[in-house]
Amino acid sequence: MTAEPPIPPTSSRHVPVLKDRSINLLAPAFERALEAGTTPLVIDATLGMGGHSEAMLQRFPQLHLIGIDRDTEALDLAGERLQPFRNRIDLVHAVYDEIPDAVADLGFAEVHGVLMDLGVSSLQLDERERGFAYSYDAPLDMRMDTSRGQTAADVVNTYSEDDLVRIIRTWGEEKFAGRIANRIVSARAAKPFHTTGELVEQIRQVVPAGAARTGGHPAKRTFQALRIEVNEELDVLQRAVPAAVNVLAVGGRAVVLSYHSLEDKIVKSVFAARSKSSAPLGFPVELEEHKPDLKTLTKGTEIPTSAEIAENPRAASARLRAVEKIRSRRSA
Repeated sequence: MTAEPPIPPTSSRHVPVLKDRSINLLAPAFERALEAGTTPLVIDATLGMGGHSEAMLQRFPQLHLIGIDRDTEALDLAGERLQPFRNRIDLVHAVYDEIPDAVADLGFAEVHGVLMDLGVSSLQLDERERGFAYSYDAPLDMRMDTSRGQTAADVVNTYSEDDLVRIIRTWGEEKFAGRIANRIVSARAAKPFHTTGELVEQIRQVVPAGAARTGGHPAKRTFQALRIEVNEELDVLQRAVPAAVNVLAVGGRAVVLSYHSLEDKIVKSVFAARSKSSAPLGFPVELEEHKPDLKTLTKGTEIPTSAEIAENPRAASARLRAVEKIRSRRSA
């Protein structure tokens, strides 16, 4: 019997996206905390395999890090990777909209930095049995937290055709959503879906070959939609971005990496709304509560360099936005 190849170390399985740029944007907040005689505190709200966290802890020897992830396997792997820094980290099993609870439970009042690297992680894509990838056959799961919640199989086997059209069109931005949903409903009447391969086979039969040639794999957008639905990703993000801003100290910074337009739209909306005056149009005086509490640090979105994309092709769709908190507001 041929022995299984050894599992490569976590550091070689995960190349952090826009690592240096993210840390450089957060650095001034950490440095100000140190100058004030305070231990800088950062939240890696989507810990994943710990690449960004490891780099921050290496660069700032006095930094304390809270790593949050809903994926218990990611927490275990990141914990191993970050073992040299075990006295400077707290790892929390939670969804990232639970940032305020995680911070409070650990006895902190505020933090100096928050990093969010959104979307599906390298770990989840590479672990075939998780069912995130359409390129090989696996159980149709897609849960980031495998300890709870409905699976992708539950969605495709139980949702009405109208609901399938809605999520595939909205979350996947798929123009053939109607055809795909109709095919899913017809196919499941004969046999429920259990694997990614079964779903891909049905999608291939209704997405025109020409569309696949120009738009990538025919199942790409449907898989994105199912993943978002299963993990409630955009609902969580709607709550998580304001929560992250609210827990920042004045002078603290937040950096968010998004990977598709739906994520970026939410991040942009929150950052933009809180980076401008909320005074009514024509209001003669800007009251204190109308003043912005954020300052934008990036002009639009920043993208990876060609060299970064060559090193890590999964970085190609990444878009970075960053803000600094310039005042506290009681209404936040």
